[in-house]
Amino acid sequence: MNLDGLFTRTTVTFSASLPTDSLFINSKTVSGPGLERVSSILELVRGMAKINERAEVTSENNFPAGAGIASSAAAFAALALAGSKAAGLELTETELSVLARRGSGSAARSIPAGFVEWQMGKDQADSYAYSIAPADHWHLADCVAIVSAEHKKTGSTEGHAIAGTSPLQNARIADAARRIEICRNAILNKDFEAFANIIEHDSDMMHSVMMTSNPPLMYWQSATVEIFHQVREWRTGGLPVGYTVDAGANVHVLCLGEYKAEVEKRLRELPGVSDVLTAGVGGAAKMV
Repeated sequence: MNLDGLFTRTTVTFSASLPTDSLFINSKTVSGPGLERVSSILELVRGMAKINERAEVTSENNFPAGAGIASSAAAFAALALAGSKAAGLELTETELSVLARRGSGSAARSIPAGFVEWQMGKDQADSYAYSIAPADHWHLADCVAIVSAEHKKTGSTEGHAIAGTSPLQNARIADAARRIEICRNAILNKDFEAFANIIEHDSDMMHSVMMTSNPPLMYWQSATVEIFHQVREWRTGGLPVGYTVDAGANVHVLCLGEYKAEVEKRLRELPGVSDVLTAGVGGAAKMV
């Protein structure tokens, strides 16, 4: 589910006068691994466009980066679109999804509009995401409870690298197709109860792998767990809500759109929640 209102805006400028690629995020210069990941995508773009110019990349988010709110997904989707356009390329949505995925797997899903599925594929060319339903298919809202806005010490890339050390990872992978089918059907049928149950189940499985990896990763904080308990109590009481957590402490609480104000109000009242960001279902990555 792409989000409307939470965004990354990126500008890419290729120039023969630049000696190296440069990266600025929220007006701060970025070097090291962050710049290297961006340059790796720019190298792919340069290869496709048959150019050699280095690029200046400026990017800004209106939500905390590196805090488990899919900032990498938004960033590399924006980079794929802006970079390819700046190089004079006119890539299809599928090609953009493939390119974005090379920077961050989840970025593949941030290219198409609305409700999106990422297919595993058999090689680089056919592992991409596509819309299974447009943004106006189902009026859902995401209320992101901010428990910590700090940049996490261990990023998603590092977490993926050690996932195989968990004895639970093989079981998680083996069950993935079943979970995807349940989630897809819940979205297409607008079955919120099934949707809430499967996103919570999937999120809990992912974090179970993290906690049992070597070394173990514990992203949750006490406020994170309290939100889990409250969300499930609220749903038992009739409020259509469900939670999911990326690689971080912050909690995405999804609900039917008409309950967004009530869910936001309840989340703000919980101890440990410093802010709540709200968004509806968003469109595709686009030039602005």
